Amino acid sequence: MVTPQDKKQNNKIIGRREWCCFSDLNIPAIKAKIDTGAKTSALHADHIEPFQKEGKSYIKFIVHPIQKNRDITCHCEAEVKDHRFITSSNGEREKRYVIETKFHIGDTAFIADITLTTRYSMTYRMLLGRDALVAGNFMIDVTKSYITGQQKNAKTLYR
Repeated sequence: MVTPQDKKQNNKIIGRREWCCFSDLNIPAIKAKIDTGAKTSALHADHIEPFQKEGKSYIKFIVHPIQKNRDITCHCEAEVKDHRFITSSNGEREKRYVIETKFHIGDTAFIADITLTTRYSMTYRMLLGRDALVAGNFMIDVTKSYITGQQKNAKTLYR
């Protein structure tokens, strides 16, 4: 429960689900599940291809931002920040690429790490973890969703 004192500390209130935008990755809208049990955020990525650019490690990948729709794709490119072993909620360990990118949630922009993984079997293509919540200075009201403004028809952004 959010208290009046929380609001005084300049924390931004978000719901348990919110729409995100990743301008650096050319992703105008993607639904995110807020997961305080996850340290790092995770983004659905497909066809991940590493390459070198100006002596640095980069990756190309495709994001299908709308659940159950593989026709809509965003082609992304980012510098590789790290590789990390991540333990999923079902206990499996997976080595993932880590990128650092700018998030937009509502009127708030911040930079945080994202791991890339296949999330076809998951309900949400984006999982927002604790590190990003801290970077954005967010508090979560678990009784609400889309507090920052629900993107009612995200598909129109991809036409």
